Amino acid sequence: MPIEVGGGLRDRERVAALFDLGVQYAILGTAAVENPDLVSTLSTEFPGQIIVGIDARDGQVATRGWLETSAVEAISLAQDMAQRGAAAIIYTDIKRDGTLKGPNLEALRAIAEATTVPVIASGGVSSVTDLLSLLTLERLGVNGVIVGKALYTGDISLKEALRAVGPGRWQDVPTDIGPSFA
Repeated sequence: MPIEVGGGLRDRERVAALFDLGVQYAILGTAAVENPDLVSTLSTEFPGQIIVGIDARDGQVATRGWLETSAVEAISLAQDMAQRGAAAIIYTDIKRDGTLKGPNLEALRAIAEATTVPVIASGGVSSVTDLLSLLTLERLGVNGVIVGKALYTGDISLKEALRAVGPGRWQDVPTDIGPSFA
């Protein structure tokens, strides 16, 4: 099963150590803002394995576990990271994360239209209806979704989600143990 790791990854050594352990994808967030050249270097060294996590509040990128809000706009960062070789962008709307109020479709559309790499939606997903609404953005490049709290609360079951939108890249993972879509 593919494993992605994110959180606190700010140097080449830590990322390389994860790949040596068998991790398939490294997610860089704060490092993408503070050291964008690292994304370029890692994307060249580990093609297709570097994902950039963009956590945004009102369109501005938040860093250091959402504690600091930067002057960097989410769309600008997504464009820059795509040019630097990121394999994908995970876009999290901080105001919606954990709220079960639905994804920010407008922001996801803007990110997807502004960049050339796949976008993974995160934040606010509460129902199968939300998953189906995200399918309308698939043609723009939104090709994955992270479902968190809704799985924990039972508002969505993995089986019903897979039945509604299909298995995506997790097609060989048994539905009783597999992750959500990202």
